[in-house]
Amino acid sequence: MRVGAFLLSAQFPGQGHEEALDRTLAAAGAAERAGLDAVWLAEHHFVPYGVCPDAATLAAMLLGRTRRIGVGTAVSVLSTRHPVALGEQAALLHLTSGGRFTLGVGRGGPWIDLAVFGTGSEAYERGFPERLDLLLAWLRGARVGASGPQFDFPEVAVVPRAAEPVRRADLAGWLGLEGAAPVIPRQRKEDGRAARSGPPVVMACTSPNGVRTAAERGLPMLLGMHSGDEDKRSMLAAYRAAWRATGRGEEQLARVEREHVAAGVAQIDDRAGAARAGLLRAMPDFFAHGLGAHRTVDGRERSMRDPRAYTELLCDLHAVGTPRQCADRLLATAEGTGIRRFALLVEGSGDTAATLHNVARLGSDVLPQLS
Repeated sequence: MRVGAFLLSAQFPGQGHEEALDRTLAAAGAAERAGLDAVWLAEHHFVPYGVCPDAATLAAMLLGRTRRIGVGTAVSVLSTRHPVALGEQAALLHLTSGGRFTLGVGRGGPWIDLAVFGTGSEAYERGFPERLDLLLAWLRGARVGASGPQFDFPEVAVVPRAAEPVRRADLAGWLGLEGAAPVIPRQRKEDGRAARSGPPVVMACTSPNGVRTAAERGLPMLLGMHSGDEDKRSMLAAYRAAWRATGRGEEQLARVEREHVAAGVAQIDDRAGAARAGLLRAMPDFFAHGLGAHRTVDGRERSMRDPRAYTELLCDLHAVGTPRQCADRLLATAEGTGIRRFALLVEGSGDTAATLHNVARLGSDVLPQLS
């Protein structure tokens, strides 16, 4: 099982933007020290729910500050980004980090962001598949052109080319004898060889259309925090059906399914009630403060979950409790769904010191029980 930390860069009531971002930086370092597999970074615009507006930029900083841990975006929103610009960023991070970067992408929401960045509601409503296909072509090709409703340009060279082989460090580099700490490559393997297909890409899926889009392109899914195990099983079944409809093989399906990621929550305490109470003290106000700030692009009505009820749901669904209870919850999801990669929100207390302690306990008290 591969367990990572999901970092929203959340601005809890009474906090400033710098404090929220500093907590993210500190938590990422703590995650590497704790032995976690990855950190996953969210991006949002104009709302305190998350004050990181560009997950790939923050990923670059964290890749430079760390040496082992993977760093992924969860997610980079394609509805407000040019796919080529994002592809160039992803290629750069892939090639300069020894393959430690994972690009998570999603459609986002019908927010005012679409007006601010000029892409319009069409990019959100119907434009995602074209944007995704252009991004994937860029990450996997040597020359790319476009001729579609949203993007139309002549063929150009892909530079830097993400699909080049990942460079292996020489012995001096591995031993740190060249004046810098060694970078340990995180190379994907296929038949014993380093993969040449560029950075891994995962896709956020919240609807049947999204599941079908991911399956048709052979992308692993990133499933949201609101999904319980039964919902995950339904989405996995829909994914397999859409995959098989393309005519692809079962062996390749099995490889891709090992890369699905489930987002969740982790809050660890010696007493189960204390873990739950810590989240219930902080998260309802955060949800009301953060999610309530969203504005739609066209003034459409939007519904919002009851903040306390949503916090209760997350406590019920995820790894909240004693170390043993947290491990059992993760193991139950893995056994019941087959998903063995997790991105767990660790900053639910809203407090930096408590977040770092939570990350440390996830590594020292929970991970050993998962092996």
